[in-house]
Amino acid sequence: MKILVTGGAGFIGSNFAHYYADKYPDRDILILDKLTYAGNLDNLTKLMDNPHFKFVRGDIADKEFIESFFETEKPDHVVNFAAETHVDRSITEPSIFVMTNIVGTHNLLEASKDFGVKRYHQVSTDEVYGDLGTDSKDYFTEKTPIAPNCPYAASKASADLLVRSYFETYQMPATISRCSNNYGPYQFPEKLIPYFFRLISEDKPVPVYGDGKNVRDWLFVLDHCRAIDAVLERGCLGDTYNVGGNNERTNLEITQTLLDFLGRDESLIAFVDDRLAHDRRYAIDSSKLQRELGWSPSVDFREGIAKTFDWYESHKEWAEKLMDKLEERQHKVISRDPQKPSRV
Repeated sequence: MKILVTGGAGFIGSNFAHYYADKYPDRDILILDKLTYAGNLDNLTKLMDNPHFKFVRGDIADKEFIESFFETEKPDHVVNFAAETHVDRSITEPSIFVMTNIVGTHNLLEASKDFGVKRYHQVSTDEVYGDLGTDSKDYFTEKTPIAPNCPYAASKASADLLVRSYFETYQMPATISRCSNNYGPYQFPEKLIPYFFRLISEDKPVPVYGDGKNVRDWLFVLDHCRAIDAVLERGCLGDTYNVGGNNERTNLEITQTLLDFLGRDESLIAFVDDRLAHDRRYAIDSSKLQRELGWSPSVDFREGIAKTFDWYESHKEWAEKLMDKLEERQHKVISRDPQKPSRV
């Protein structure tokens, strides 16, 4: 069997590739990635000598390329991680998110339909559900109405609806998973935990949006990989599965946890203006996944943070190379529009 992992040089995609290669050593893994600033071939170094592994550089938004690619490679299963994901960038550059997250998903669905893919899985996000609000005790379930509040979330919600329509209209053998915030090895350093880890390590101020009371559920990336595997192997076609870590934390609590782990005090916290359309609370109910497929999170937050920090401490060169790449990109953005410097 050959599985195609799009966006496989990114954070979650590369973790899934490593997980899948370890669990299914006789299956072929095909990675497709555009290698934008967040894609990194160094994430896949340990797989490069594996005879069952192949990497191809390409853009899922390029329809002609995708058609030719599927005709040549003929994947059996497709897992689509390929996406623009950074909320702040979706506010300043929404068109990129439309192209990758919506047009790109449509291209993959068309090719999967035309070339007889046996299983298509769309990796989505809890942000498509919108905002629970801090006064609510509710959780997102698979029946929660979609109500995205930023361009990133809207683009992912649109992709989910396309996947659903292909199942209903063409009987596409498809599933969707919606996860909470991931953390762990290989995460690009613009994201909250690795970004704050670097700043605190360098005794630099840590910018916390608004009052810091926005709540997110945090999921260790390996547990997310296990969940996707369970859906691929045993999930009901046409269904959506929520994946959560049962680790609700405010952004301020996350910051304080990182400060404690690194032996710094709260004097490094710097509150900054809140982000546009900043949802107050996300919380996932993953009971369907646990009940029907026997999955449950295996790594609690403190254990996961310790594992993550150990990994970053032993991969400083990896992070430094990516920071150089990010700073180069930010310089280009500022040079193009000096009145609108980018924020991470």
